[in-house]
Amino acid sequence: MVPVVFVHGIRLSRAAWSEQLEVLGHPAKAVDLPGHGSRRGERFTLDGAVDAVAGAVDEPALVVGHSLGGYVAIAAAARHPEKVAGLVVAGSTFLPGRTLETPFRLAHRLLIRLPDRGEGLSRRQFRTALPPKLAEAVIGGGIATEVIPDVAKAIDAFDVLAELGTYPGPTWLINGSRDHFRRHEHRFLDACADGRLINVPKAGHYLPMARGKEFAQLVLDAARSLSIAVRVPGKSGAFGRGPG
Repeated sequence: MVPVVFVHGIRLSRAAWSEQLEVLGHPAKAVDLPGHGSRRGERFTLDGAVDAVAGAVDEPALVVGHSLGGYVAIAAAARHPEKVAGLVVAGSTFLPGRTLETPFRLAHRLLIRLPDRGEGLSRRQFRTALPPKLAEAVIGGGIATEVIPDVAKAIDAFDVLAELGTYPGPTWLINGSRDHFRRHEHRFLDACADGRLINVPKAGHYLPMARGKEFAQLVLDAARSLSIAVRVPGKSGAFGRGPG
C-alpha cells in the first residue's frame, strides 16, 4: 500500500500522531512543521511547512493533515501533486479570514500573559481531551504557543479553496460532527476534483487523537483504496463523492 505522511495541528508536534504510528500497521511517518516540536524557535511560514511535508515524501504518499496540518497538506498537494497520491484533511474545513484568525490571536494574548505563558493551562487541556498516554506524548513533544501569530498570518493569506481545486487526486474530508472547524465543509467538497466527505458522529475537533483507532481505520481505508487504484488500470478516477 502507499505510505502515509502525517501532519500535525497548531502548537503540537509529530508526537500528536504517535498512537496512529503504533496502530496503523502500515508504512508511515510524521513531520514537525517549522516552529513546532524539534523545530521550535524557527519562524512558521506556509512555504516552509510545505517544504517539510514534501521533504518527508520518498514516494507518492497519502498525506494526512489535522487542523493546521490539513491546510498545510492541501498546500503541499496543490504544489507537489506528483508526491501526493491522496489527501486526508481532518478538522480543516473552515475558510481562513478574520473569523478564524481573531480567536487564535486573542487566545495567544491571553496565554502569554500567564506566568507560565499558558503551559499549565495547555497541559490540562490536552490531559482532559486526550487518552493519557497520548496526552503525555503530546506534552513531551512541546506546546508551541509562541507560534500562533505566525500561523494566523500565514493561514489568513492562504486561498485554500483555490489551491485545493488545483489538486487532481482523491481527497477525503473527515470531520467530527461536533467540530467547529467543519463550518464550510461543503464548499471544500465542491472545490475537490475528486472528493468525499465523512462525518464521524459525536466526535469533536481532536477526532484523530481522541478516537485514534477509529481515525486510523479511516486512514487505512483511504490508503487501501489508493493501492487498489494503482494496481488496477483505469481506476485512478474511481473516487466518487461520499455522502455529505
